[in-house]
Amino acid sequence: MDSKTHSSVAVILVNWNGYALTKRCLHSLEKVSFTNFSVIVVDNASEDGSYEKLKSEFSFPVFLKNNKNLGFTGGNNRGIAYAMEQGFDYILLLNNDTVVDPGFIEELVLTAGNKPDSGMVQPLILFMDSPERIWSAGGKMANSLGISKTLGDREKLSDYRLKDRELDWATGCCILIPKEVIQKTGALENSFFAYFEDVDWSLRVRKAGYTIFLASKSIIFHEGSASSKKAHDEGTLSPRVFYLHARNQLFILRRHFGFPYGLLAWPYHLFKYIAWMCYFCLRGRFKKMKAVAKGIRDGISLDHHNPEPLCP
Repeated sequence: MDSKTHSSVAVILVNWNGYALTKRCLHSLEKVSFTNFSVIVVDNASEDGSYEKLKSEFSFPVFLKNNKNLGFTGGNNRGIAYAMEQGFDYILLLNNDTVVDPGFIEELVLTAGNKPDSGMVQPLILFMDSPERIWSAGGKMANSLGISKTLGDREKLSDYRLKDRELDWATGCCILIPKEVIQKTGALENSFFAYFEDVDWSLRVRKAGYTIFLASKSIIFHEGSASSKKAHDEGTLSPRVFYLHARNQLFILRRHFGFPYGLLAWPYHLFKYIAWMCYFCLRGRFKKMKAVAKGIRDGISLDHHNPEPLCP
């Protein structure tokens, strides 16, 4: 099958007050060699005028606008629903703080097409400002502790034994997934809002009998947590980031790590977050300390299947 003529791809970008980032990403997508793709930009109720500016400057994407910020999960799910209605063969989630290599979609589709049990494919992701270093070469689970590790994290590309390989999970920064897989497993879990939603989705895809792959010849460049890194009175990352991290990690344990793994995973993560709270207390960062405490409480008590984003 000629992937360029027979497979259609919907590329979904979520924008939230990220005009410059999304603009840069869209310019890189204009140079992509794959011919049968469309771009869907979902705006999460931006307040910086980025939706209007982007829509006036770019004619090739489809633009969708949410009335409120639905997070990474809700924004992407809006785009996924639209793409599924339009009948695209593949859905490709792409962070707006990326720049793509012109051949990245073609390599992803080729890898997916060559693997009959492929459920997800991710590219090799390099740091934007240090392209000689790896941001992600895929994900691996340490099941005994419920830890999701990033392969190749910050390693030099020249020193890394790079190859196409099976993965335990794919990063939400860039995931190609066939429509049939979404029809069987569902889309992202809205209750996560942001963080660990890609781990949850990947684990569900694998439980459904599919395999996740790295397409090592597909390359993109990532700025990394650009939407989360803003000046706050307690540092660069906001208390909300730490709340979501603690809560959603516990959601992962509740959804995927029962007996016997939970016997070690639960004490490990609870101890880690208590250590975070002690550190923030010593540094006088009481908002972050309270955010982690609330994350622990909500991660244990809230309904992790709630269709509404559970975010403060």
